[in-house]
Amino acid sequence: MKKTLLTLAACSLSITFSLAQINLNDLGKKLENAASTATGGQTGLSNQDIISGLKEALTVGSKNSSEKASKLDGFMKNTKIKIPFPKEATEMESTLRSVGMGPEVDKFVLTLNRAAEDAAKEAAPIFRDAVTKMTISDGLGILKGADNAATSYLKNATSAELTAKFKPIIGASMNKVEVTRYWKPLATKYNKIPMARKVNPNLEEYVTKKAIEGLFVLVAEEEAKIRKDPAARVSDILKKVFGN
Repeated sequence: MKKTLLTLAACSLSITFSLAQINLNDLGKKLENAASTATGGQTGLSNQDIISGLKEALTVGSKNSSEKASKLDGFMKNTKIKIPFPKEATEMESTLRSVGMGPEVDKFVLTLNRAAEDAAKEAAPIFRDAVTKMTISDGLGILKGADNAATSYLKNATSAELTAKFKPIIGASMNKVEVTRYWKPLATKYNKIPMARKVNPNLEEYVTKKAIEGLFVLVAEEEAKIRKDPAARVSDILKKVFGN
């Protein structure tokens, strides 16, 4: 009897292990088919397919993101990317609001976001140029990565270049919406308050950093849609790579 029970237990464990193995195999099947270039099977994708699909995904995603960010209130009314009063000057903001300058603070915050919206119009071609640097190795890593792997690659590979190219655009945009005209009265008023710790953040650097961060938030959202939503795959190569 004891021997029979042991035999049944062993069989049960064997069946459970086999089922688990089947599930794991099923889970990895899509990825294996997409990334494999050596099997020659009909479901396999070539390296060129992978790279073309990922470049297309980033191009489409960054274009959509730039369009969303550059429209009126694209930053201002999107709580995920809205540029707030400079963090290093939060005490200043609180103090100014407490002395009745809330409307002036709000106008200043509005100009920061308007500058970012204006600059975002120039982001798409900058992103598009950066996408051309992607290698086959990068592509395979992205395909196997998380839902934001392509965005992370683009961010890591281009942030320094984007900052250098974006900063003068932000500077021009800030002049256009007269950011300093709203900042100077606030800073002057605050610096006259006894015992106040004087602050003078570099607004151009601050807005540039926040604008780029905001754009990447939107790019990540677009990438996730392309990976998960068939309707977001607007070209044949996107359907081919992300539909496998």
